[in-house]
Amino acid sequence: MEERVTKAVQDYYPDSFATCYGCGRLNEKGHHFRTGWQGDKTITIYTPLPEYMGGIPGFAYGGIVASLIDCHSAGSASLYVLRKNGNELGDGTEPPRFVTGTLKVEYKHPTPLGVPLKAIGTVTEIHPKKYRIDTEVFAEDKVVVTGEVIMVMMPEKFRETVKPK
Repeated sequence: MEERVTKAVQDYYPDSFATCYGCGRLNEKGHHFRTGWQGDKTITIYTPLPEYMGGIPGFAYGGIVASLIDCHSAGSASLYVLRKNGNELGDGTEPPRFVTGTLKVEYKHPTPLGVPLKAIGTVTEIHPKKYRIDTEVFAEDKVVVTGEVIMVMMPEKFRETVKPK
């Protein structure tokens, strides 16, 4: 049986914020990345499809892996802040939303297509509204990519202006 994230932060984003190409549950053509807790770390599992082949046949395009790390980091920051504030998914508290401040990706090995990739993240608070997420992406128990992302809490003015369609 394939491992999967059963309780994901993306399931609790309001509809007006559920359209991201990477993690939006309402984006029909998106990747539907799902981020949840695995102990005190975060996890996102994704199997890249053959159409996301990069320059080496049989291996993933680097941009898809960067997208995985980006959305994983946003979800990770959201989970972390929920828990930091004494809340958990499903308790009625809306998860906070984040935007990317910086995204640093290091490709260690070619990332194979057709196998589940596991993004495992560790969150560190660096400011009340900024969080650093260090991520390792595993393919078949081998670290293939690492990422360091700074996520910034989305300013209130942007949350107020987004209206569901």
